[in-house]
Amino acid sequence: MRVGLIINPIAGMGGKVALKGTDGVVDEAVRRGARPVAADLVRLFLAELDHYGKAGKIEFLTGPRPLGEDVLKEFDIPFEVIGHREIGYRVLDGVEIPDTTSEDTKELARRMLGKVDLLLFAGGDGTARDVVEAIDENLPILGIPTGVKMYSGVFATSPEDAARVLVEFLHGSVKLEEREVRDIDEDAYRHDEVKARTYGKAIVPVVETLVQGSKERLPLDEEEELEAIAEAVAEEILERDGVYFLGSGSTIKRIKDRLGIDGTLLGVDVVEVRDGKAELLVKDAAERDLLHFTDRGPKIVVTVIGGLGFLFGRGNQQFSAEVLRRIPKENILVVATPSKIAGSAVRVYTGDREVDEKLRGYIRVRVSPWMERVVRVV
Repeated sequence: MRVGLIINPIAGMGGKVALKGTDGVVDEAVRRGARPVAADLVRLFLAELDHYGKAGKIEFLTGPRPLGEDVLKEFDIPFEVIGHREIGYRVLDGVEIPDTTSEDTKELARRMLGKVDLLLFAGGDGTARDVVEAIDENLPILGIPTGVKMYSGVFATSPEDAARVLVEFLHGSVKLEEREVRDIDEDAYRHDEVKARTYGKAIVPVVETLVQGSKERLPLDEEEELEAIAEAVAEEILERDGVYFLGSGSTIKRIKDRLGIDGTLLGVDVVEVRDGKAELLVKDAAERDLLHFTDRGPKIVVTVIGGLGFLFGRGNQQFSAEVLRRIPKENILVVATPSKIAGSAVRVYTGDREVDEKLRGYIRVRVSPWMERVVRVV
């Protein structure tokens, strides 16, 4: 079987440094300390595939150098390179940045049509848009999640799960579904505005629990309930002095508003509560900001991303493995409406198996002003 593999080598660089994406801000991400992450996550995918012993039954068709070739060279996997152009590099603050663009993704995807049975791409929603623009619904695709925001329904839940889906695809035991590709305006997103739209549809191999859905809007009948939960949680926070890491999303933004701070809608904020008053210490914090406060016993307040079912690993990469390693699981407060935890479990993915294992098991989720529900974390 021939499988296409396209890597967006800059995908995900903006996550830990609070840029909420990487489109058009690679230089700024590097200046804030970001490093490429996509290749490392693809290595996890290939290592898992090798673990299943199926790698030898696949021939990959891929792009030159950072677009796929460099990573595949590290594994005993047959592959062919589509050398559509020479890839150059520049060095910024000691970091090599390839001169790849969205046109590389589109060109490679077009050249794979009719030559592969499945196209795998490593990136986020922007990369998914590029792939779908190039091939429409003429070829099944699957995303290896390496971006900052992955709200489209075309991604495996982790790089390792992408390998498991590919194995099932080899066995012919997957179902093909039409899924939406959604993306947001990253510049507006960085200014706490959500401007999302559907850019197309794709055919996706789906294995239950291994491929995520699309991000969902909150049902209108839960809005009033959410207001009451936010008020109750804010009151409880103000009763307990300490440092809090308040996550992203409209659910947590309601809590920030009731604490009387000018917090972000889509970023992570560091707040200190003392004598019943909340003070905003860091607005729109990056990973390094959070690490600065981990020795003060902070508590994390987050929600579940509706439709995706993630606590950590989608849109809040500031909560990195290094941050979560330093914070006890009992210091994590999860707030969510019942519809967000309607599935059998919620997910975490930090790229670090030890940290993910620490977070797995069960966690209490606040679902009303007076009620918690115990939910499994996988």
